[in-house]
Amino acid sequence: MYLLWSLLLVSFVVFAQAQETIQTHSEITKEKADSAYIDNDFATAIDMYETLLETQGESADIYYNLGSSYYKMDQIAKSILNYEKALLLQPGDEDIRFNLELAQSKTVDKITPVREMFFVTWIRLLTNAMNEKGWSQLAIFFFIFMLLGIVLYFFSKKILLKKVGFILAICFFLLCVVSNIFASIQKNEMLKHENGIIMAPSVTVKSTPNEKGTDLFILHEGRKVMIKDNTMKEWKEIQLEDGNVGWIPSNVIEII
Repeated sequence: MYLLWSLLLVSFVVFAQAQETIQTHSEITKEKADSAYIDNDFATAIDMYETLLETQGESADIYYNLGSSYYKMDQIAKSILNYEKALLLQPGDEDIRFNLELAQSKTVDKITPVREMFFVTWIRLLTNAMNEKGWSQLAIFFFIFMLLGIVLYFFSKKILLKKVGFILAICFFLLCVVSNIFASIQKNEMLKHENGIIMAPSVTVKSTPNEKGTDLFILHEGRKVMIKDNTMKEWKEIQLEDGNVGWIPSNVIEII
């Protein structure tokens, strides 16, 4: 009997604590977190933004504000990480990109990217003009106008209008296809998680995935790298923008 009452008491305490935690989390809002940031209480703002991400899911605005809070506390690597996450959700946001570049300017490693063909750069910039949702909505818009062009082509009695309808249908069909391709690219960027940020103050990149490998070069916190091989638990093969590759311990990098 005593054991039964003890179990009931413990269950009641655990339930009360859980309810208190839920109530505390429900009281946290973005407005309160923003107020803490405005009041220069960046540590409180960080706690609130982190809680909001846990309870409400991902948000470009919250990642952006969290990155700014870390930046104010001079935690550059975490600032860059959250700006990158915000940019992944809103690739066309100039404010996010500006603040990301500002944070990156405070990192130690200065790497010159491999030059790419102008049309590759142009396509990448165009793709990043909107996120997946934006390109998908635009594809629907073009599809509707393609249908209108088809209707104009089949039901118009004038040759000129038929030609206009045919041309419009072809143009909007191509635009619809391109928009769907860009939406697919943005979706893949969000799902594959092939980039990461160095979080340790410094790390020596090895030629092989073990401590006995040859030292290749040193990277510092805040450096963004592409993950080439993510199959090993304790090591990851990474590649820099200049083409250099190597292996680093998994615990020094955080996936975007």
